[in-house]
Amino acid sequence: MTYYERHLPHWQPAGKDVFVTWRLYGSLPANARILASPHRPASAGERFRAFDQALDRASVGPLWLKESRIAECLVAVLQRSQEQELFRLHAYVVMANHVHVLLAPLRSLAEITRLVKGATARQGNKILARTGVPFWQDESLDHWIRNASEWNRIRDYIEQNPVSAGLVSNAKDWPWSSASK
Repeated sequence: MTYYERHLPHWQPAGKDVFVTWRLYGSLPANARILASPHRPASAGERFRAFDQALDRASVGPLWLKESRIAECLVAVLQRSQEQELFRLHAYVVMANHVHVLLAPLRSLAEITRLVKGATARQGNKILARTGVPFWQDESLDHWIRNASEWNRIRDYIEQNPVSAGLVSNAKDWPWSSASK
């Protein structure tokens, strides 16, 4: 098992699929408190769902991924990265300010996130005519998949994200998702 730590711990057991979330730089205020309760500590899953719902509301920060050229660029980089055998892509969705992917890593997760986020940041900033400023939040969230039922639940979670956010009524109608393919 590979392990590294920045602000968050990152485990990558050999042969395990991984659920990864990237978000745009500044998409949540630095002082955002997600699901804090003095009476009952939230589970990691509850904290993640609250975090994702805050991102889905997109009430603060940049929404650059709503720009179709940037969303299309991101999907193209994911597909190209699969062709370059960085990973096998099982599911993805591009939202206004974040991305979810379910993948089988064929390289280290650190290398995958560096390459995908780097390529999309360069192209996204070029489209936006921005230079010298961050595009993605430095750290990503990741979770390795423990079993088949969790894998199915997470794939459905990813593909249903635009429906849950109230953006479409059918997941197949969201153009920047594996559900639409």
